[in-house]
Amino acid sequence: MKQQPAAGQPAGPMSSFVSQNIDAHPMEFTGSGGEYFRVWIVNVLLSIVTLGIYTPWARRRTAQYFYSHSFVAGSPLEFTAQQRKMVMGFVLLMLLTIAYNIAANTGQDLAVGLFLLGGAALAPFIWASAMRFRLGATRWRGLRLQFTASWKEVYLASWPVFALAGVWFGVFTGLQVLSPELAQALDAGDDAPARKLPAFTTAMGALVTLGVVLSILCFIGLEYNFKSLLVRKARIGTEGGRWKPVYMDFVKIWLATVAVFVATVAGLSLVLTALAGGSLAFFGKPGGNLGLWLFLFIIVAFVGVVFLMFLASAPARAYREARMFQLMWSNVGVSHVARFRCRLRTGRFVLLRIKNMLLTLLTLGLYRPFALVSEYRMKLESVTLHVKGGVDQIAGAMARQQQGALGDALADAAGLDLIG
Repeated sequence: MKQQPAAGQPAGPMSSFVSQNIDAHPMEFTGSGGEYFRVWIVNVLLSIVTLGIYTPWARRRTAQYFYSHSFVAGSPLEFTAQQRKMVMGFVLLMLLTIAYNIAANTGQDLAVGLFLLGGAALAPFIWASAMRFRLGATRWRGLRLQFTASWKEVYLASWPVFALAGVWFGVFTGLQVLSPELAQALDAGDDAPARKLPAFTTAMGALVTLGVVLSILCFIGLEYNFKSLLVRKARIGTEGGRWKPVYMDFVKIWLATVAVFVATVAGLSLVLTALAGGSLAFFGKPGGNLGLWLFLFIIVAFVGVVFLMFLASAPARAYREARMFQLMWSNVGVSHVARFRCRLRTGRFVLLRIKNMLLTLLTLGLYRPFALVSEYRMKLESVTLHVKGGVDQIAGAMARQQQGALGDALADAAGLDLIG
């Protein structure tokens, strides 16, 4: 089907691309909650029986189900990861976790410090290995995706991690300069007798606030760098990804997410205050067993507050997920031959997430697979692929270009990608 621009459509980058008689292919998802429930329940039961050892097999079955029911331009995706690699990655992760716990529980502070330092230094390597594994295991029409970023590019994109360490080194140094008493208390350590902590001044509060703000900006910068690097260095055949978002787009989404969270907390606080006022009025009636009812009220209130805090974060998390999905899939493409466009509605996705969360709680988790399928379907089917030159022509050209990818074949044979 040929996509033509609507009358009066603004002449933006996407509209100029759409105006070139290209093919539009809405993505489709053919799975159902009932089908996935059978996959999910087997994964859960076998993971419980095997004390978690079945996890890599469960992950592969889940990925294969969602990939095989996700159609792009009429063809399903394929998840072709070797089970051996996923098991090796899982075993390696478990061994490292066990070694760290042993070191922490036996008081080996030097070993714990080395583990933490090594983990921070290897975090970019682990992330890049995971992306290389994920894209290398994804195929469409026989074409393998690839992640081609060099290790230098990965570590350059990881600069916010090291900037974050520098920020808090500066904060602690500044606190000791502003309060020499604090520096003396820290130097004394456990050997010093208990002493009154120094007063927390306005300048110290401003310094800590600055550290928190800079830390948030570093986290946003890390997310932006990794997502942009993943898209720009992704390859299908010899065609690379195209990336348009800028850093401030991510900052705006985070600010809006905070505003949604604050508004949700304020609304729930008003409801909770009204309910608490009514309950206290009930307890104040003469002749009632105040002690018993007050005890029950305290228990219910505690559980209710925990639940409401979890509920309060759900709309904000769903809002951020939907907005980030819109930003990504409306501003990325494959070189100059394909573009994506996203029509996901944020409000509908937030309402769907809240409904799924409530039903999952009411069914003690049994609704979880239905929730995952419904959210995945809403996101996937909101995306349309626009291709110039026809899908068959582009896929054929890419397939010819991809022949002889010796480096990827050697990586597969050697099992270099251990992170599944």
